[in-house]
Amino acid sequence: MNSKKIIIVGPAHPFRGGIAAFDERMAVDLQELGNTVEIVNFTTQYPRFLFPGKTQFTSDPAPATLKITRLLSSINPFSWITTASYIRNQQPDLVILRFWIPFMGPALGSVARLLGKKIKIIGFVDNLIPHEKRIGDTLLSKYFVNACSGFITLSNQVKDEIARFTKKECLMSPHPVYDHYGDKSTKEESCKQLNLNPENNYILFFGFIRNYKGLDLLIKAFSESNLRSKNYKLLIAGEFYEDEKQYLELINSLQLNDHIELHSHYIPDVEIKHYFGACDLVVQPYRSATQSGISQLAYHFEKPMVVTNVGGLPEIVKHEITGYVTEVNSTAIAKAMNEFSEGDIHRFDEAIRQEKTKYTWSHLSQTILHFIP
Repeated sequence: MNSKKIIIVGPAHPFRGGIAAFDERMAVDLQELGNTVEIVNFTTQYPRFLFPGKTQFTSDPAPATLKITRLLSSINPFSWITTASYIRNQQPDLVILRFWIPFMGPALGSVARLLGKKIKIIGFVDNLIPHEKRIGDTLLSKYFVNACSGFITLSNQVKDEIARFTKKECLMSPHPVYDHYGDKSTKEESCKQLNLNPENNYILFFGFIRNYKGLDLLIKAFSESNLRSKNYKLLIAGEFYEDEKQYLELINSLQLNDHIELHSHYIPDVEIKHYFGACDLVVQPYRSATQSGISQLAYHFEKPMVVTNVGGLPEIVKHEITGYVTEVNSTAIAKAMNEFSEGDIHRFDEAIRQEKTKYTWSHLSQTILHFIP
């Protein structure tokens, strides 16, 4: 295969989070196929007053094998001109614009227009219609969509959303397994690293916490279940992106303080394997979703899942084969967790190992390369 020059415009180190981690892993795989890849990164991703977490930046080291150039500010139009000029000078075969929230529409849509029609531009769309809707979202998303010549999504739901905006080519490639956070860790070692009791069984909620993630549903479900009598604890690991007081009050009102381990901070990369190593089951009680990197972490660490029947989650988790798909309510979630605890907790292991082989980075890379003339 002839080497191609590919530029990814999106977050990367020193920004933290799933999108940045995805961009870096995607770039690595495209490079391993013999292509020249550069990530054109943000200087400003979100203004501080719009970011709900404690910091946008990671203390983890930068990836050693990637070229990351920080040029783009989401709020500075002069940077949009500078970014487009820089990209044109690189003469890329393909530009990938990473889109996950309408707020980025003006910056990314303007960069695409400034690049002109001679450069192939595809939109890599995580979410076109956001989980938490705001006035103007549709206009901002449309501005971005109209500037691209094609699209890639990670779920059929987002593919269908794009089809409402445009008839341009759109391909779906499932979210690959996150395989760059280390090998599996034993329960004993994981519990030691996290200061947990290895004699307990753990149900894991992982990732940043906002209303649409449904953590309150999981807390109520845990209260309704019979798991406490079976020595299960709920392990909540992730930073609150909203007021945590409501969750603490809920835990207290349900008298669950002794049954919940709350690690309410951003989880650094080196600790991720230990949270999945310590748990027996991963639960995603989301009220809305497109796709989820958490599911692909669970597949990598070979953990069964309970997910709600929203967005692309039931496309990834096979009901009663690799886990459970439930309705979006605490009673249904509690029922699934009870069913899991009543059987052999390893009964899904072989199916999970088989299923995760479908979610490869090479499949995504080949989908991307399809767009290069």
